[in-house]
This record gives sequence, C-alpha cells and structure tokens, in this order.
Amino acid sequence: MTQAVAATSVGSSGTTQVVNRIKRAQGQLSGVLRMLEEGRELPEVVNQLKAVSRALDRAGFAMIAAELRESASEGPVSEEELDHLERVFLSLA
Repeated sequence: MTQAVAATSVGSSGTTQVVNRIKRAQGQLSGVLRMLEEGRELPEVVNQLKAVSRALDRAGFAMIAAELRESASEGPVSEEELDHLERVFLSLA
C-alpha cells in the first residue's frame, strides 16, 4: 500500500452525499441539545441520539463505499488497499 492510499480522502463522487448526511446529523444533534435544555424525557433524547449516531455511521460507510468504488474504477484493487479499507470499515464498529 502506498502512502497515497493511507491518506486518501473522499472522492468527489461521494462528497456531496457525505456532506449532506453530516449536515443532517448536525441538525439532529442540535435538536438533542434543545431537548436537553427543555428537560425532555430521557427516552425521547436517547432515541434522537440513536438517530444521530446512525446518521454518522452511514456517512462513514458512504465514505468507505465511495473510496472502494473509486479504487475499483481505476483497475484491480490490491490486497493492501482492501486491507486498508477493511481496517477503516471495522473502526466504525
């Protein structure tokens, strides 16, 4: 694996989708803060926190999928590249 693989950023094909997911999560997190300030019930707050967590996980998965697609479109994906993406993927678990 080259250093370029280790430091790869999200390709342009997935950037818009990821940014939108993160912005949505940011709005949900603002809602959680409001709920806490308003003294809302614990189950409601926790439910909203779960939604934020899922949104961020999906953004991470979308980034990994975009990178895998980009790598595959450039030709065969090396074992090193797959190992790198697998480590990143598993770090979300």
